[in-house]
Amino acid sequence: MLLDADSTNYDGKSSMLMFSGLRLTQGSLGIAADEGRATKMDFEDSVWHFAGNVVIDVDNGHIESDSADMVFSGYRLRLATIVGSPATFRMERPDSDQVTYAEAGRLRYDLDAGVVEFSDDATITEGGNQIASNYLVYNIREQRINASSGGEGDPKVRITYTPGNLDENAPNDESAETPEYKPVEEEGQPEADVPEGNGEPG
Repeated sequence: MLLDADSTNYDGKSSMLMFSGLRLTQGSLGIAADEGRATKMDFEDSVWHFAGNVVIDVDNGHIESDSADMVFSGYRLRLATIVGSPATFRMERPDSDQVTYAEAGRLRYDLDAGVVEFSDDATITEGGNQIASNYLVYNIREQRINASSGGEGDPKVRITYTPGNLDENAPNDESAETPEYKPVEEEGQPEADVPEGNGEPG
């Protein structure tokens, strides 16, 4: 783990290390923020708080937010809780040219599980199609989205389907790639499980 900072301070009363203009790098992981603080420098087992123009690059993902709390264990980033107005998330699949965009007031990224939870006005957009809800879960490994409307009074799950850019004069090609979405369950039923894939809309 490499750490660069414009300045470093130590608060003896709180036993807190504080950094400004902080940049952390480790392999494909990169973290930058205006400010960062931690109780210890040991990345074997520590929790860091970052604030101000937080930028996180991990594997094929790029995240921008106002603040983030990150748990390091075994010298690896394991869990990130990210807050923004909104926080934004961009993921490129290694086996596809498709890009997934998402934004929400709060993200919880479990890097070991490969799962991102989005809450507080969350939206996920891919291939021109968008899913919006108060709570969304994106399983990166399985490429599946699970959406629910949350509690009573929360907005319903909303799916916006945009057909591909087809020539109006061209014959209808039923083999064209379009994401398949399962319909949203009625309130009180199990939350909608929205798979990503190819096929006709449900």
